[in-house]
Amino acid sequence: MKHASPATIAKLGLLLVRIRNAGRLTERKPGTFYLGPKAFLHFHEDPAGLFADVKLDLAGFTRFAVNTRAEQDALVHAVSQALSSQCSVR
Repeated sequence: MKHASPATIAKLGLLLVRIRNAGRLTERKPGTFYLGPKAFLHFHEDPAGLFADVKLDLAGFTRFAVNTRAEQDALVHAVSQALSSQCSVR
C-alpha cells in the first residue's frame, strides 16, 4: 500500500481541516502529522480505498479506512481521544 499522492491528499481537504483543528499536531507536509518529534498520522491509498495510519498509543500504527464521512468521523474521534489522553510528548 503506497502513501497517498498529493492529488489524493488534496481531495481530503475537509478531513484535513478537522484533523488540524484537533490541536497539538504539526503537519510537516500535507497529510503527514507529527505529535512532537514522532510521526503520528499519515495516509495511504490502494485499489481498496483510502486509509489513515495513526499512532493512537504512540507506539504502533492503527489503520482506519477514510472513504466515507462515517469513517472519517471515526478517525477524527479517535485522534481527538488520543490527543486528549496524552499528557505530554518529549
